[in-house]
Amino acid sequence: MRDAVIVDAVRTPLGKGKPGGALADVHPVDLHATVLRAIAERTGIDPAAVDDVIGGAVGQIGEQSMNTARWAALAAGFPESVPAVTVDRQCGSSQQAVHFAAQGVISGAYDVAIASGVESMSRVPIGSQAAGLDFLGASVAARYPDGLAPQGISAELIAARRGLSRERLDEFALASHQRAAAAWRDGRFAAEVVAVDGADLAVDQSVRPDTSAAALAGLKPSFWADVWERRFPEIGWHVTAGNSSPVNDGAAAVLIVERETARRLGLRPRARLHSFAVAGDDPLLMLMGIVPATRKVLGRAGLTLADIDAFEVNEAFASVALAWLDETGADPAKVNVNGGAIALGHPLGASGARLMTTLLSVLEQTGGRYGLQTMCEAGGLANATIIERLEGPQ
Repeated sequence: MRDAVIVDAVRTPLGKGKPGGALADVHPVDLHATVLRAIAERTGIDPAAVDDVIGGAVGQIGEQSMNTARWAALAAGFPESVPAVTVDRQCGSSQQAVHFAAQGVISGAYDVAIASGVESMSRVPIGSQAAGLDFLGASVAARYPDGLAPQGISAELIAARRGLSRERLDEFALASHQRAAAAWRDGRFAAEVVAVDGADLAVDQSVRPDTSAAALAGLKPSFWADVWERRFPEIGWHVTAGNSSPVNDGAAAVLIVERETARRLGLRPRARLHSFAVAGDDPLLMLMGIVPATRKVLGRAGLTLADIDAFEVNEAFASVALAWLDETGADPAKVNVNGGAIALGHPLGASGARLMTTLLSVLEQTGGRYGLQTMCEAGGLANATIIERLEGPQ
């Protein structure tokens, strides 16, 4: 049996979207190259040994188009012989890149691969690739004659149908900021974050250490519109900018190597990529695929929820993470212990690799064995991954 192991995982600090974004002036290729270069420098691996760079990006248009991962690998100084490919599973793009890289290693197609992701939401605004286009087609429209809805409305529907109050959503958001601020204060992000050349940013820019329940309660609903009010009268309009993930810029990368190859190259495996799952769900509610994905990956792993020591559940919206908690019964104290996307940020194509980087850090900081990561994705999709922390020489 071939094992896929994580040797290293890094990310940039996450910048706010412009105006005021500290990474807004950095081209996405250069942003992505930052983490690829850092992976090679930190581990000492010869970039020529990399069989493939698999990079996630959602806005594959403009400066993030034309197979942006290829240009990032070249910008990082990798040899021209190193191939690269860009994948799109929406917000789960770089988590899917991790799956593809690990599955390639396990199958024998690769010995060394880098899974990564980037998103510059300042330079490639969300939805740019689909603006003004009919991307569904007639057959999908016929299958869903009442129409679908944007993610913010899906988040509102989840809150309404799960009985999640505005107060509970805001409490969850406040906890995310408090946990993230504490993690930065205690140095828990220091080993996973690498600086971006030319950018004055040392910490995640969206974290608000001084926010409060009162400040969050004062924010207006973000997605109200008369057309949605008429169609979905059950919505209570609880989703705000405060209990949703912000707009961000960032990149992350994970070095994945076959275990025996790692030993031969003198690399220390930090975790084993244990099990993988993807799931589809209702594209109207859209964001609840994380529940079947979680069940599916646990079943494949032969593990139970009680076996998992740390969870990273992407906080696209507080309502999504809370609905997942209610449905699974997971221990909230084990979920996003260093804060989540509501505080840290959600640079779409980078978030999967960012969560994996943080999950690895959390397991090492807490001494946990198993970690589970899952994230909702547009179209009613979700990825789930289980990793196993490794100790000592391998």
